[in-house]
Amino acid sequence: MLKLDHVVFPVRDAGKSLAFYRDILELPLVDAHEGDDWGSYPWLMMIFALPDGGEIVLVELKDAPRPRYKDLPRDVRHYAMAEGSISDLARWRRKLRAAEVRFWEEDHGAQQSIYFEDPDGVVLEITAPPSRPGDAPSARAARAVQRWLGAQPQA
Repeated sequence: MLKLDHVVFPVRDAGKSLAFYRDILELPLVDAHEGDDWGSYPWLMMIFALPDGGEIVLVELKDAPRPRYKDLPRDVRHYAMAEGSISDLARWRRKLRAAEVRFWEEDHGAQQSIYFEDPDGVVLEITAPPSRPGDAPSARAARAVQRWLGAQPQA
């Protein structure tokens, strides 16, 4: 079964992003690389470790244009990290308030989530308890996608 290995986000200010991910989210900076030509831009890549072995990778491309997402709902693209239980979210509320990071909360039934933005507007979520997806294909999911695509159900 596939496991998420890493996600990569572009950032505009490596210093602000370093402080946010290292100091507020408490993720260790485990590696960094730099070069002078990624799509014609000089670049810095910062790699932060997640407890499950995954990584969040941040890349600053010097003088690159800012991505345009203004017409999309702000949380349509986000990265969710999990805590073990709903009671663990209280620590994150305190930490985010102390750091003056604005956040909002959503009740997803069995899961509760806190959402907030990093310095570049990437929406992050801390949810609890962790998602537990099934490992078998879902006929219900396939039907929903087929309806969306306008396809006839396949036998």
